Amino acid sequence: MASLTDFIVSQSRIKLLEIFYGNPKQMHHVRELVRMTEEEINAIRRELARMEEVGMLRREGRGNRVYYAIRTDYPFFSELMALVTKTSGLGGAIRKNKEKLGKLSYVMFSGRFTRWLPRKNSDEVDVLLVGDVVLPELVQLIREEQKKRNEEINYTPMTKEEFEFRKKRRDPFLLEVLARSKVMILGDEENFVG
Repeated sequence: MASLTDFIVSQSRIKLLEIFYGNPKQMHHVRELVRMTEEEINAIRRELARMEEVGMLRREGRGNRVYYAIRTDYPFFSELMALVTKTSGLGGAIRKNKEKLGKLSYVMFSGRFTRWLPRKNSDEVDVLLVGDVVLPELVQLIREEQKKRNEEINYTPMTKEEFEFRKKRRDPFLLEVLARSKVMILGDEENFVG
């Protein structure tokens, strides 16, 4: 299975990317990051300095602590967000357990979901799965992520036939899902939308 180690060799940087992109709204101080990554403090400081230097992170002093947060204006923010979303958290769990989940053609996360932003309306879909889905396996993974996020996840499984039928009929629900920003966890976006 593909992972961030395919692109990035520094284990410290991979762990930091997973932390920062795993919840882009959160700020972290150095000691907290050392505990979370279980890496040496000098390795973490070195990676934070590099990530700040290239504009990936912003630094903010609060009292006697320095906090770091992800910069959403970083030119490769969306690409890194997609990579981390596919390899860790719920996206990583879905890819890892793909065989147990059935025959999945497409799995899509909404852009708002990947960025940990609140839904604009309560019926907005966070996760869409297309294929023959084994619901008990999916529900288990969804529940784990809900605990982590401390909020309900709106997910919609549908068969490939239903998906194609609704796409041909220009179903308003599906058109709205397809029009929004998204991260494809499984499947090709061009075929998914087209």
